[in-house]
Amino acid sequence: MKIAIVGSGYVGSVAGACFAELGHDVTVIDSDARKVQALQNGQLPIHEQYLPELLARHAGKRLHFTTDLRGPVSQSAAVFIAVGTPPLESGEPDLSYVDSVVREIAGAIQNYTVIVEKSTVPALTSEWIRRTMRLHNRHETDFDVVSNPEFLREGTAVADFLYPDRIVIGSSTSRATELMKEIYQPIMDKSYRKNPFIPVVQSAPVVPDLIVTDPSSAELIKHASNAFLAMKISFINAVSNVCEAVRGNIEDVCKGIGTDSRIGQKFLRPGIGYGGSCFPKDVSAFRALSSKCGYEFSLLKDVEQINLTQQLRFVAKVKEALWTLRNKRIAALGLAYKGGTDDVRESPAIAIIERLLAEGCQVVAFDPAAKEKAREVLRSDRLTYADSAYEAMDDADALVILTDWDEFARLDVGKMRDALRHPIVIDGRNLLKPDRMAAEGFIYYSVGRSAVTLDHVAAAKQAAGNGAQVVEVKK
Repeated sequence: MKIAIVGSGYVGSVAGACFAELGHDVTVIDSDARKVQALQNGQLPIHEQYLPELLARHAGKRLHFTTDLRGPVSQSAAVFIAVGTPPLESGEPDLSYVDSVVREIAGAIQNYTVIVEKSTVPALTSEWIRRTMRLHNRHETDFDVVSNPEFLREGTAVADFLYPDRIVIGSSTSRATELMKEIYQPIMDKSYRKNPFIPVVQSAPVVPDLIVTDPSSAELIKHASNAFLAMKISFINAVSNVCEAVRGNIEDVCKGIGTDSRIGQKFLRPGIGYGGSCFPKDVSAFRALSSKCGYEFSLLKDVEQINLTQQLRFVAKVKEALWTLRNKRIAALGLAYKGGTDDVRESPAIAIIERLLAEGCQVVAFDPAAKEKAREVLRSDRLTYADSAYEAMDDADALVILTDWDEFARLDVGKMRDALRHPIVIDGRNLLKPDRMAAEGFIYYSVGRSAVTLDHVAAAKQAAGNGAQVVEVKK
């Protein structure tokens, strides 16, 4: 099937490459000529596992990039809208890019076409798209509007697309529904799994749930899903604060909660809060939509407040570890909002570094993928960027861990001790083990777990000197 995708950002580039992988003829359209030229040259705008391989496999064959909207749209059976919907000051999403694209699509279609919302939009957006199409569809070409939200995690987006938990189709007509089913047929009939280029995700269902509903419900599914996951993160972060107050261990609490099949382990990871392009924007947009409909969704306000508070509490831990922050040299590991991506949008790591800089710290930062994007948003004469984790630590008064990259969990403790001026680590992602850090002589702070103090270090040294087991850090 011929498919056009308008927007070559995170959603558009992943969807385009994956639809090509499923056998469709895909054209990705963007008004930015430089982005299109880069994609044509094999240069991706994002860091995403398996996406470079898919681009090399299909570009110029089943996958094409262009600035021309009219030609590809006129020849496509389905047109996916994947443009940005950034937040306004009110919290509502800015739908002006969607509106502009819909007007162009209305003037370009020549045969029956399904217009598919792939961007995250509030409920009833499909109705506005339908009205706009009618106003600008001068040739009265037949069309349908469908909501087909994406549920992609940055870092695993390609695998999430090809091996999904569910596919949601919000459609008002059987004709549009059948066309959407045809697009996803290689996933639904398991034919893609027979000879996959991208490794099968063993934890994914062999056949995903297919949820066919009305467009407004599909739009709500997306916002409600992200809001619920953000709530789950904020909930466990709030619990971690209580754990610290009663000298509990948040990891044991997470295990005890998560083994309940009604709750599950996923997203029960305490840290410095959520970020990225989805959760902050979608929680805010869902609140704004609810308020507009006459319902004050106060729970979501609390979710946002807990997320902000978590960043402030982490900076307070750094102060507790160092007493004063002015002129202290801090090694900061992590700039992206999570490991596996170079996305720094709404990154709590960036926010915390900004607060440390405001306190007068000298910060040396390192991230395996996000350094260049961070340079665009994070500038200060007290901030420098390192080329490795150990270079960042060199002669630093303390190390802060801000992003959950796997390589940060595998740091060589001996090299850390040699590089740092003082053996002080404040771990915002709980990547390291308190007992190990005590045994290695580190003062260590984490989230929802008791701090490793000089007393713990001394006890660990004494136990090791007596030939005993290293003492456990008391809860």
